[in-house]
Amino acid sequence: MSWVTRSYNPPERTRNDYTVACICPMGVELAPVEALLDEVYQLPPLGVDPLRPRLRRSDQPAYTVGRIGAYRIVVAAMPRIGNNIAAAVTTQLHSDFPFVEFCFLVGVGGGIPADADDHDIRLGDVVVSQPSGVSGGVIQYDLGKRTSYGCFERTGMSARPPAILSANVERLKSLHRREGSRIPQFLAQMLEKFPNMTKDYTRPAVIQDQLFNTSYHHQGGLTCQNCDPSQLVARSKRTSHDPQIHYGNIGSGNTVIRDSYTRDALKRDLNIICVDMEAAGLMDAFPGLVI
Repeated sequence: MSWVTRSYNPPERTRNDYTVACICPMGVELAPVEALLDEVYQLPPLGVDPLRPRLRRSDQPAYTVGRIGAYRIVVAAMPRIGNNIAAAVTTQLHSDFPFVEFCFLVGVGGGIPADADDHDIRLGDVVVSQPSGVSGGVIQYDLGKRTSYGCFERTGMSARPPAILSANVERLKSLHRREGSRIPQFLAQMLEKFPNMTKDYTRPAVIQDQLFNTSYHHQGGLTCQNCDPSQLVARSKRTSHDPQIHYGNIGSGNTVIRDSYTRDALKRDLNIICVDMEAAGLMDAFPGLVI
C-alpha cells in the first residue's frame, strides 16, 4: 500500500476496469475501507443490462471506486444489514461491474470465545473465513430443515472461495509467521491521514475487553460497569496489544446472536469462531472472502 496523495481527477475509466469488489454492510465498516484507498475515482456510467433487472432504488448499493496498489476496486455500501440484501447487492454489483473477479465482505462480527487451546479471540482482533472439511468457510446457521424426529438439520453450507484467494491466504499466513502483520502500521497511517477517525478506530483498551461466564447475564446498559466482576473469565495476558488474525469458519444468519448459550452451542455444533449477518448472502451470490 503506497499511501500516495489521493487523486480525484484521474484519467477517465469505465466500469470494466474494476476487478476487485469490497462490500461493507454499515458505515462504520465503510469508512476505514474508503480511507485505505490510494486514489478515489469518479464513478463511471454503469449502463443498464436489459437481461438483469436492477434492484428497486431503495435497495441499491452506493459505490465508491478507486485504487489500492495495482488493483482497481469498487467499494459497495449496503442499504441495510442481513443475508438476503447482501445476496441482492452482490448480484447487482456484479451486473454493474461485470469484470469483477474477486469479492470481499468486510464488516464487524461477533468473535466467539476460545476453549482451552482454541482461537483466543479478543476485542479488536480480525477473523478471516477459511474453508475446512465440507464447509466453504461460511455456514448459515439458521438455514435447514426440521426432520421427522423434531431435530433441526442445518443445510446452509457455502460455496468455497476461488482457489487463488485461498492460496494467497496461506501465503499471507506464512508471511505473518515470518515478519508479523502490518495491520498496526496501516492503522497508524490511516489515523495520521484522517485524525477525525481516531476516536472510533483506535484499538479498545484491554480493560474494555471483558468476558463473563456463560451463565451470567449482562446487567443492562451499553457498558459492563453494572456487571459483577467476580463473574469475569480469567484469561492469560497477551504479550502484544496489536490485533491478532484468526482463520476459520464464520457463522452467518439473519438473527443477531446475543445469548451466550446459543453462541456456545453454535461453536460446539458448527466449529465456528465468529458470527455475522451478511456472509452467507455474499457466498451464495459470489463466493469470496469474509473479513
